[in-house]
Amino acid sequence: INLQRLSAAYMAFSHGRNDAQKPMGVLAMALALYYGGKVTVPLWVVLSCSGTAALGTAYGGWRIIQTLGMRLTALNPVQGFAAEFAGATVIQLASSAGIPVSTTHAITSSIVGVGSVQRRSAVRWSLAKEILLSWVLTLPATLLMGALLLTLLRGLGLA
Repeated sequence: INLQRLSAAYMAFSHGRNDAQKPMGVLAMALALYYGGKVTVPLWVVLSCSGTAALGTAYGGWRIIQTLGMRLTALNPVQGFAAEFAGATVIQLASSAGIPVSTTHAITSSIVGVGSVQRRSAVRWSLAKEILLSWVLTLPATLLMGALLLTLLRGLGLA
């Protein structure tokens, strides 16, 4: 059996477990608004959200791995397995601890880690730096944008 098929299934499961809470929260809020109060999240919401996240990863995630695995560093199947398995394991550990993590950050970081073991020059560090910079800038940029938007809405008397 191809090791990458196993790691892809593991990553799909991990992604579903980690990222399904976001759409579950949206659906729970919609149900609470519809029913006018507190609502227990139904099993169908849990299964549909985690299932669709897992299916999306299973059917489309390989393109992300292929793109990152070729643009950041060239990965052979064993290296791809190592990167995917490592990323999925970090996601599982974080999910078990109740710590939200980014699936994209986990897999991208593990790809860079695997690539750097080959040889340091195997990684396109300029691209890795661009990715890291976008991650670092996202938090303050969205914080500032949220604050500015609320200030604007208050100024317009809408908040």
